[in-house]
Amino acid sequence: MSQSLIPATILTGFLGSGKTTLLKRVLSESHGQKIAVIENEFGAENIDNDILVQDSSEQIIQLSNGCVCCSIREDLRTTLSDLAEKKRKGELDFDRVVIETTGLADPGPVAQTFFMDDEIAETYLLDSILTLVDAKHADDQLDTRQEARRQVGFADQIFISKTDLVAKDEVDALIHRLKHMNPRAPQRPVHFGEVPIKEVFDLRGFNLNAKLDIDPEFLDAGGHDHHDHDHDHHDHEHGEHCDHPHHHHHDDDVKSFVFRAERPLNPAKLEDFLGAIVQVYGPKMLRYKGVLHMQGSERKVIFQGVHQLMGSDLGPKWAPGEKKVSKMVFIGIDLPKDILLQGLEQCVS
Repeated sequence: MSQSLIPATILTGFLGSGKTTLLKRVLSESHGQKIAVIENEFGAENIDNDILVQDSSEQIIQLSNGCVCCSIREDLRTTLSDLAEKKRKGELDFDRVVIETTGLADPGPVAQTFFMDDEIAETYLLDSILTLVDAKHADDQLDTRQEARRQVGFADQIFISKTDLVAKDEVDALIHRLKHMNPRAPQRPVHFGEVPIKEVFDLRGFNLNAKLDIDPEFLDAGGHDHHDHDHDHHDHEHGEHCDHPHHHHHDDDVKSFVFRAERPLNPAKLEDFLGAIVQVYGPKMLRYKGVLHMQGSERKVIFQGVHQLMGSDLGPKWAPGEKKVSKMVFIGIDLPKDILLQGLEQCVS
């Protein structure tokens, strides 16, 4: 392929969380990027009239700053493929794609489109999944809607909107709750969609890079304490860090846990075990990633996955004097933590 891949961003979040506000800002700001936005429910009313250039029957609208909007006509795959073809023919010019899912959508299948289909995988690069969380209604939505919890579990970056409408301790409790569900995703408050473009694009959440972006204190506070199993129903082996008494009644089904091993992993055993696990629990595994110390390899092995799709890659060499520790984080719905941790222990050589 001569031209480079077109980066794609999935924007998800519950109804009223401010996705449209964020999109409008991204679309109307003069950042010099030409963005194609694909929306599930697309209507001209989503876009301010002053940035519209023309309305076309083809459901593709060109904006004055060079951005393009279109709706998903048949399915996402067809829409992506049509857009890429128009770009190749020079009918449309855009540098990247943003896909806005409906408020109730599960981002999983959307993300999988970029890996399952050869044509799409050769044209687009999935950059990241951004999830907007509405601070005012989040607790209620997370309590009652699994889709909202899934969106948090899938995220590479979480933006919290409407923090000005709730008390600081409520925001802190929400941040804490979200972190238990997804320790990989950095969180930041946003006011009316005002996010610097560099925090929205090119985040490389799906890159197989050798960083496992988790706050080490959060992990060291006990995320890897294999022996303290009687606390599992709260996942709070680290009581001293969880000083939110009102946090404890949230026993969310989307949880994360971390596995660590100081001794090297046996590649064949690990492959067999992970292969078996994704066969059984794949639909419940949202995101998982590891930076691994493998027997017989001088280099880090990096793997990550979405549902049943797993990929791995050789990373950089372990630096001289660097402690060779395998670390994996799993984010999923009611995953059997004990079974996974014990199985992974068996893969240590």
